[in-house]
Amino acid sequence: MDLSAYQGIIFDMDGTLVNSMPAHIKAWQQTCHDFGLPFECDWFYSMGGSPTINTAITLLKKYNIDADPQLLVVSKLRHFDEIKHKGDIIPATFSVLQQQKTANKRIAVGTGCYRHHALEILTSLAILPLLDAVVTANDVKHHKPLPDTFIEAARLLGVPPAQCVVFEDTELGCQAAYAAGMGCYRVRDGVISEFIAFKS
Repeated sequence: MDLSAYQGIIFDMDGTLVNSMPAHIKAWQQTCHDFGLPFECDWFYSMGGSPTINTAITLLKKYNIDADPQLLVVSKLRHFDEIKHKGDIIPATFSVLQQQKTANKRIAVGTGCYRHHALEILTSLAILPLLDAVVTANDVKHHKPLPDTFIEAARLLGVPPAQCVVFEDTELGCQAAYAAGMGCYRVRDGVISEFIAFKS
């Protein structure tokens, strides 16, 4: 993998840099149980990269349920907080991060996770000191698949979007990278599987 053309390296967190998706899915499963909602594991995985409030709104629309999505958010976050170990480092992508850090590249995380959870996870796994910027759901108004998360990461890195590349595990995230004008490496089951080139 030749990343010499890029000055900014941006990683999604959940499912890309950290195997934290199972913790998120477990918290959603418990929330669905609390509210008597159907739970479809694959559907929640497909919403990976989306902030909790967006997932809650989409879930209620999916089943045509008139309820306050904020109640689901509170429940999901409470269950997620109760999970002490939220995931381990994904070796393939973390190795890339370490290599690029050694090469003096600018490195960011761009995640749909809320800031306090993102910082908790990145700190517990000793990833945070390796980063030059962290962009979370709290830092942008429009979330993946819109490009704002990655555009903001590039801004904080001081690198033009065209000189940034993204590592992502979800379709929403890859769409966001493409919309930002960035190339994107797709991560599947902890393996960097394909490169999606942006054509200007």
